[in-house]
Amino acid sequence: MRLLRWALLPVQWLALQHILLLLALASLLWSVAALLLYPLLPRATGRRLGRAAIAAGYRSFWFGLRLVGMMRLHSEVLDALRNEPGLIVVANHPSMLDAMMLVARLPHSACIMKASLMRNPFLAPGARLARYIRNDSAYGLVQLAVDDLREGGQLVMFPEGTRTTVPPVNAFHRGVTVIAKRAGAPIQTVFIDAHSPYLCKGWPLWRLPPLPVVFSVRLGRRFEPADDTFAQLRELEAYFASGVRLPAFS
Repeated sequence: MRLLRWALLPVQWLALQHILLLLALASLLWSVAALLLYPLLPRATGRRLGRAAIAAGYRSFWFGLRLVGMMRLHSEVLDALRNEPGLIVVANHPSMLDAMMLVARLPHSACIMKASLMRNPFLAPGARLARYIRNDSAYGLVQLAVDDLREGGQLVMFPEGTRTTVPPVNAFHRGVTVIAKRAGAPIQTVFIDAHSPYLCKGWPLWRLPPLPVVFSVRLGRRFEPADDTFAQLRELEAYFASGVRLPAFS
């Protein structure tokens, strides 16, 4: 049995690279379409179509991976939030795939993107059409996020800012509670449980993990916006620190 597993490794590695290549090609094709649609569609239409298309693409990605037995994602609990307007969805950040997990089930949501990614040919045109939030400046980020929430959008945020390097969670950034206060938007907490080290901090994209890769999502407590954003941020960070389930590989 062990010999068979070793013999399958090259096939599994090639399959993983093939799937990642297909994702990149699909992203590029959608970027071309989004580039053409951006000046033609009204803002609200482009925003709605752009977000729905990204969510559908990510759902297809997860479906394909499950179909070939490489990855399993248990995130059905997010469907309860699907059509709730003006909601901030906040999660811990164990892997590079986290945004794809959440957005796949939340087709009205926007993500905050680094300014550098808004110049990426695979991501930028689709993100602009969907009116994702740029992080060029702290003030601009907050204002764009508040406006989007007031227009009925959802916002997916990872307050750690980057993938977890200091378990259970990195120190949180204040933006999430400031946005919640100014938009009058509740914060719905979500826990992502990584049962595999794949694409956690330091894991290269090309390296094959033990298969199948499994992730699961849990809904946590909901926080109403607070006047004291510093105190709420400390409470939010402590809540995540106590609720994150540390995997065996950490």
